[in-house]
Amino acid sequence: MGCSSCSTGGGLPGGCKNNGACGTYGCNKMEVFDWLSGMQLPDNQKAFDIVEVRFKNNRKGFYRNNNIELYAGDVVTVDVSPGYDVGVVSLTGELVRTQMKRKEAKDNYEIKKVLNKSKDNEITKWQDARKLEQNTMMRARTIAQSLKLQMKLSDVEYQGDKTKATFYYTADDRVDFRELIKKFAEEFRVKIEMRQIGYRYEAARLGGIGSCGRELCCSSWLNDFRAVSTSAARYQQLSLNPAKLAGQCGKLKCCLNYELDQYVESYREFPSVNTRLRLPKGDAVHFKTDIFKQVMFFVYENQHGEAPFPLHVDAVKEIIEQNKKGIVIEDLDDFMEEEVVVPDTDFAQVVGQDSLTRFDKRRGGGNRNRGGKRKPQGNQRNEQKVSGQETRGNAPKEPRNAPPKGDNKQRSHSRDNNRQGGSTESKELKPPQGKNAQQGRDQQNRNRNKNRSRDNRDKQGGSNPQAPKPENP
Repeated sequence: MGCSSCSTGGGLPGGCKNNGACGTYGCNKMEVFDWLSGMQLPDNQKAFDIVEVRFKNNRKGFYRNNNIELYAGDVVTVDVSPGYDVGVVSLTGELVRTQMKRKEAKDNYEIKKVLNKSKDNEITKWQDARKLEQNTMMRARTIAQSLKLQMKLSDVEYQGDKTKATFYYTADDRVDFRELIKKFAEEFRVKIEMRQIGYRYEAARLGGIGSCGRELCCSSWLNDFRAVSTSAARYQQLSLNPAKLAGQCGKLKCCLNYELDQYVESYREFPSVNTRLRLPKGDAVHFKTDIFKQVMFFVYENQHGEAPFPLHVDAVKEIIEQNKKGIVIEDLDDFMEEEVVVPDTDFAQVVGQDSLTRFDKRRGGGNRNRGGKRKPQGNQRNEQKVSGQETRGNAPKEPRNAPPKGDNKQRSHSRDNNRQGGSTESKELKPPQGKNAQQGRDQQNRNRNKNRSRDNRDKQGGSNPQAPKPENP
């Protein structure tokens, strides 16, 4: 639609760096790719002295260049008599000659001239005029509504010198806007020009996004508006729903004509839809046609409620030839077209990805290397695995309920010494970290007090936990 980064500076655009020869159709409406821009002219041949200048939206004009070095993207001031207008050069060179032939523009004295490259004050005045267009259109719509005129103002375009404003409108009938022009002249203090356009030209000027998700054809490349009828939808077997067949202009979509010729040519291979087939169960009439599979569906005329049966177009032609000879086929199953049932496939991981919930599974075990032992890597792990298998294979198996080895008394005695603080290894309490540091310190103090009270009870009762408690005096 419009690239805000393509601001010109020094004769070259500042955004895409393509020197105005952008071939993506993304910067302006009805953009033309200059495929002759990098080619040199033959000897003794002068460059074509007419350039194409782009104005607001899709309005373009041809102007004669008087020995000014111009490139695509230059902002120029052109003569419009009276006054001047400001536009952007969109095309130069020999391709302009081709565009003039296509648009049937004549190279004669009527072509206006390019005055000069626009100066800073002219560009500033032109930009100020562009800023007034939105408020002017809103105010103009209010005035037209107060006069109860059956018209719709769609766009307003100011001239570069702010002396003239052109109002584009659409209407179904003829509108008497003499009183409206007087009110506009009193309100805006400029010369007023009213220009009526069609609904398709309105959509082309304003632009937009179609139901296909792409930019409108009429605002990007299509400039030949051909008549579209409902027969185009019938040939393509589309439902005659106005909401789906109409575009943003309210008319039938222009894209209905794109494939119409191919459909018409394909229908020539099919028999007439008014053909009746004489079959063993009765006469059959046409129900629908699948032009892509070349299959025609028929239903029996007197048997209502039965599903239509498919027949290939070659089989239909063969049955028609036999019926013309007075022959009625005996078995229809020989001519039936078998429908290929496509299985309904469920979701499958075709790219070999893992489960989406693989990170939700909780990993157990924690840190298994707290003792500082490193895991064996590479060949060491394999050697340990092999040696472990050999050791397990040679060692005698112990019963499951066998008592643990060692002296139980010695183990309980060492446990009592550790409880009394006789162990050489002491566990140090780590300082708490995080937001709840104060709560962590309080919990450590409570645990420390519990340990002290437990040690005092052990000292009073001895190392034997079964010793009797002293009696109170």
